[in-house]
Amino acid sequence: MPTPPPHPKMRRAVKAHLEERGWTVTDLTPDADTAPMYHRVGFALGAQIAEGAFERALAFCGTGMGIHIAASKCPHVHAAVCESVPAARRCAAANNANLLAMGAFYVAPRTAMAMADAFLESALGSGYEAWAGFYEYHRIGYDECENFDYEAYKANGFEVVDQGFAVLAEQPKGLAY
Repeated sequence: MPTPPPHPKMRRAVKAHLEERGWTVTDLTPDADTAPMYHRVGFALGAQIAEGAFERALAFCGTGMGIHIAASKCPHVHAAVCESVPAARRCAAANNANLLAMGAFYVAPRTAMAMADAFLESALGSGYEAWAGFYEYHRIGYDECENFDYEAYKANGFEVVDQGFAVLAEQPKGLAY
């Protein structure tokens, strides 16, 4: 019989918190007794984003690493593993991540709630409007990742084809992250 995942307390806490804040939450957690291996859960979650069923998702496992790697194999999934609130905000604001993975071995339930808020309430460029070029610079990074073609990259001498360019000004004073 499979061992139950290490995250049910964190997942339940985050789900209840988000519902209290008015979010509609669809829990795709498989039954612990019949759950496939973690990476197959990641494939299934990533497929929901790839197929357009959801714009964003939260994923929970022991470290967040395995489910993040598996989900990232699906097209259009930009997954991030975070263990802090600033990192959760920044993965959305700078990297336009659409899946936040958290690990219950390292993240406490209340921190996970705050991380979910930071992730879901941030969008590309948000919170960095005073940093000249921030949005443009990170948009290029997102677009190049979204459209990455390994074969074209390899054929181009391991250089990005049609590289974008944006000037990123020096980080404004007083910005802590």
